[in-house]
Amino acid sequence: MNLLRALATVSSMTLLSRILGYVRDFFIARVFGAGLATDAFFVALRIPNLMRRLFAEGAFSQAFVPILAEVRNRESPEDTRALVDCVSTALFLALLAAAAVGMALAPLVVYVSAPGFAAEPGKFELTVALLRITFPYILFISLVALAAGVLNTWSRFAVPAFTPVLLNVSFIVGAAFFAERFDPPVLVLAWAVFIGGVLQLAFQLPFLWKIGMLPRWRLDFRHPGVARVLKLMGPAVFGVSVSQVSLLINTIFASFLVTGSVSWLYYADRLMEFPAGMLGVALGTILLPSLSKHHAGGASEEYSRLLDWGLRVTLLLALPAAAALAVLAMPLIATLFHYGRFSAEDAWMTREALVAYSVGLVGMILVKILAPGFYARQNVVTPVKIGLVTLAATQAMNLAFIIPLKHAGLALAIGLGACLNALLLYLMLRKQDIYTPQPGWLAFALKVGVSVVAMAAALGVAMGPAAAWLAAGWQWKSAMLAGLVLLGFAVYGACLLALGFRPRHFVIRGAD
Repeated sequence: MNLLRALATVSSMTLLSRILGYVRDFFIARVFGAGLATDAFFVALRIPNLMRRLFAEGAFSQAFVPILAEVRNRESPEDTRALVDCVSTALFLALLAAAAVGMALAPLVVYVSAPGFAAEPGKFELTVALLRITFPYILFISLVALAAGVLNTWSRFAVPAFTPVLLNVSFIVGAAFFAERFDPPVLVLAWAVFIGGVLQLAFQLPFLWKIGMLPRWRLDFRHPGVARVLKLMGPAVFGVSVSQVSLLINTIFASFLVTGSVSWLYYADRLMEFPAGMLGVALGTILLPSLSKHHAGGASEEYSRLLDWGLRVTLLLALPAAAALAVLAMPLIATLFHYGRFSAEDAWMTREALVAYSVGLVGMILVKILAPGFYARQNVVTPVKIGLVTLAATQAMNLAFIIPLKHAGLALAIGLGACLNALLLYLMLRKQDIYTPQPGWLAFALKVGVSVVAMAAALGVAMGPAAAWLAAGWQWKSAMLAGLVLLGFAVYGACLLALGFRPRHFVIRGAD
């Protein structure tokens, strides 16, 4: 399996999803702006989203995929089928109970996650109503994550990568055509989440059937595979999802700031997630199954070489993405969101948060590469310890930054915390002799650094004054932004080619 080709496949599907995600956010910003209703919805969305990233895509996937790869590699097809059946049944029952409890305790959940909303009864009650609609999403999307783990282990990367498109389609249709049919209109967004979850799960089931892994009901909590997944899953919550816990705590802090702060952070986070999803999630998705198979086969040198490839590709692509987000913050925000009820003040405040987030983008993506280096070996203890240290450091930075920098300080703390997390993961991989850097890193880093500086300088000169983007029409903004993106690609690519980089240098094969 050519991992560069697999990365291109997953990234292209993710690109489609992110583009539709921006279309969705365009409609949300245009119809609802940034105020009480959107603050309430984004809190109601963030809570099941947090659980999705913690337990589904985070802890569950990191625990389940290595064990599934090991069983598939070492045991019979029937043993593999039994593992999928038993884990699926246990997960379904646990999620059903969690969704029911979450809906029943929605007022308490909102009070804990956004205590500042309690001072505004209307805002608090609206958030509770929205949360009760969105909470079942955790059931659907966690089953989607299980299906994705199976498909990725069978190297069917395109299907799980395309699946999130359906959630964005649900949002777009709801916001564009049905908002006025709800009272209040923001309820349509909550129902879009619910329907999107159903659509994503339904889409993946035929592909599971095609590879013979469509789960069947098999209730056996004593199955050794279920026990192993549960044992790894608990601690893995902290190891992979520290940034998500920090985002939730940031929501608590932001709920005490001026109205709009939660929404400004959300819009900035959405822009930051574009490269994070295309690079971090895509790389983590294709690396984990191959790393798990190399570990099961005892190929330690291939394991280290695969990690080295992931780190080089991350720096090659994430550094220019971070620089571009910082330089082009206002052009991006003005072009995508500055319409309807999304005011100039909202644009400036979102820009502050996006620039702060961009400081830690490389760290956020590196965590997606480095953490699987431990989880593929079924080592959850080390990432847990590092995660707890990072979480504590992030909250200390929140307290230090929130007074002088307001909502942007919360974003900066998240970014710096991710960099600390990545650094500690890297040091422990080296200390435990799991990863040994391949030759040529210094020259590689210098060439990438020079290319990024050249690109950032060209973009800074070409974009002009930031304020001009707020006054321009959408046609001018769209054309100029497209031109800037092409300019950035051209300058960065030309510098890399001049310095000797070629695509063939990054071709590598993973475990089949």
